[in-house]
Amino acid sequence: MIPRLESAVVIGAGTMGAQIACLLAGSGIRVRLFDVSEDVARSGMERATKLRPAPLYHPSHALRIRAGGLDADGALEEAAAGADWVIEAIIEQPEPKRALFERLDPALGDRTRFVTTNTSGLSIGALADGRSDAFRRRFFGTHFFNPPRYTRLLELIPLADTDPAAVATLAEYASRHLGKGTVVARDTPAFIANRLGVHGLMVALRLAQELGLGPDEVDELTGTLIGRPKSATFRTLDLVGLDVAVAVADHCHADLADDPERETFAVPPILRGLIERGALGEKTGAGFFRKEGGEILALDLASGEYRPRRRVTSPAVQMARNEIDLGRRLRALIAASDPAGEFLRRALAANLGYAVRIGPDIADGVADIDAAMRWGFGWELGPFQVLDALGDDATRLLPETDIPRPLYENGSAWSFSAGAPVAPPATLGATDLDAARATAHATGLPSNAAASVVELGDGILGLELHGKLNIIGLDTLAMVERAIDLATNGYDGLVIGTAAPDFSAGANLALMLIEAEDGEWGELDRVIRRFQGMTQAIRHAPVPVVVAPRGRTLGGGAEMVLAADRAQALAETYIGLVELGVGLIPGGGGSTAMARRIADRFPVGARDDLFPIYSHVFTAIASATVANGAWEARDYLFLSDADPITANPDRQWADARETARTLADVGYRPPGETRIRVLGHRGIAAAESLSYNQLVGHNISEHDRLLVTELATVMSGGDVAEGTEVSEQYLLDLEREAFLRLLGTRLTRDRIRHTLKTGKPLRN
Repeated sequence: MIPRLESAVVIGAGTMGAQIACLLAGSGIRVRLFDVSEDVARSGMERATKLRPAPLYHPSHALRIRAGGLDADGALEEAAAGADWVIEAIIEQPEPKRALFERLDPALGDRTRFVTTNTSGLSIGALADGRSDAFRRRFFGTHFFNPPRYTRLLELIPLADTDPAAVATLAEYASRHLGKGTVVARDTPAFIANRLGVHGLMVALRLAQELGLGPDEVDELTGTLIGRPKSATFRTLDLVGLDVAVAVADHCHADLADDPERETFAVPPILRGLIERGALGEKTGAGFFRKEGGEILALDLASGEYRPRRRVTSPAVQMARNEIDLGRRLRALIAASDPAGEFLRRALAANLGYAVRIGPDIADGVADIDAAMRWGFGWELGPFQVLDALGDDATRLLPETDIPRPLYENGSAWSFSAGAPVAPPATLGATDLDAARATAHATGLPSNAAASVVELGDGILGLELHGKLNIIGLDTLAMVERAIDLATNGYDGLVIGTAAPDFSAGANLALMLIEAEDGEWGELDRVIRRFQGMTQAIRHAPVPVVVAPRGRTLGGGAEMVLAADRAQALAETYIGLVELGVGLIPGGGGSTAMARRIADRFPVGARDDLFPIYSHVFTAIASATVANGAWEARDYLFLSDADPITANPDRQWADARETARTLADVGYRPPGETRIRVLGHRGIAAAESLSYNQLVGHNISEHDRLLVTELATVMSGGDVAEGTEVSEQYLLDLEREAFLRLLGTRLTRDRIRHTLKTGKPLRN
């Protein structure tokens, strides 16, 4: 049974407290947000709502948060007694936290299930000293990583006295409703992720100084090249804030008296010096990097002055970039004899060796440590997964370190407490795609480089997209068509999704540009017709089709979502019809789908004015708006109110399967031929008037105005009177013709070429 929480109290309306309140409100919880006074709490919430990226899934969720003051007699005690969850998120100092818990202890009622302290590394046991048994049974640490909405890791740190059921219940709630990856950490300084992460950052800084490498060069070596985020090392420090990183390092240095690597956490003078001069990173405009005009400068670690960035010169690095497999790439890099190889060899030896040595002190097993580093710091593989990927080279890299073997085997992971691999507990609601792929391969289900058909169970078929950025080309279209045919003739429903971070970056622009430059207009017309046919096949399939978008879902990817019976969207789905940014309009059924959704907002036969909702949606498409999450996508009709939203990516496939199963069970019937009421001349005239004023004001170009007019012509139904009802095929023909006309212009092809080359839009 998935737990449900109704109310929470968050104490502390600073950066973390206010953002945690926003996250909880987005899951449906009513939140009381307290600070020293109600005005201070309200101000903290107002600051949070202005942050970008937004901590709220949707502005309306702020209505679930009510400010309160600790100075109001009995207000905190009354709220805490009636809350399911009380979260303390005040200043990161033990004494104020302990004083607050002393105040809360006698006030807690039977309803309160959890009392947690949000801390990045303070001793949970010390904070609970002197508290009652009833308090201690429901008390533990929660370490939300910043920003709480977007960073997946949540570390849970129980006491020996904490009720294990309370920890398990909150872990399940956080997974299901907050989208978190939860790990249970031991009560040691900085817990798991910060302990290993800050250790790695300090090692990299010292090695950079010793080997004469700059922050720019180290970041080139420690980013995507070795399976880490683009922010790598020094950019990560700038983003986190140098003061925050130093605070964690100082805390570790002070509290890790028995750690043989304690001095690794001693903050180097250059880092202290940056803080003293106010260079705290991104938030102050300067840290290890500084933007000056249009150029980003890097700090010279020897002189302390900023200089132009430079690249690593290493044949080994250049060759490694061409290796797809991370394990083989790492083995090649640490074998290199140049400075880049020496840096990586020594850095990885220090990082991995430290993880092996302290692993038993900070977690029960390697799976929690690896998950913490993947979810908290964005590593592709955690440290123990890297050791497995290195194989025998791990022993050569760490000759004096006792590495447990095997670390991972047949789905089990090494447990320090058991001294052997242990199977992890089953994740409720998760779909084992690895097993589904293996079964599909064994049974001969179709697949190609773009996608694979898999069986999801319960009579539902799946189509997993797995191409590069899931760009939609002819191979994708073929697999969608094949999956729909198989589902129609042997299953009760179909789910289309991906295990990648992004659902789809859209259609294959490069192919269309080549065809247009070669004048292959007949072939282009066939391709666009086939793309429209694919989205229409999704829409009109005899069985329910559920599309499960996540991450970037752009252009053609969004058109697939718009065609589905339901979208099982991940909360963090950034969806938009962005074709106008490259000089086109949505031509794969997207313009037609949006016109249909506008008309569907009103009852059949109603004569309500379509213009207000048309204007809102049209503007979003014309400006290539991308929704910041699934909740916001509903505002633009990219998702409907009936489309369910999943918080946790591990559960999305199972949720989508359940949605398809439910649709099938209630007697699914595909939509018939639809008549769409359009605005006709009125919609076109409005777009022409608005774009003329923008053109005169030098806000758009002549080509921008052409794009807006073409889009308006399609979405308004062309040369017809307002209120005319037209067929879907009529609109599909209009959008295809407009798409091809625009592709035939030099300015549109210039925009496409520029975007493919730079990743940025061109305004011409």
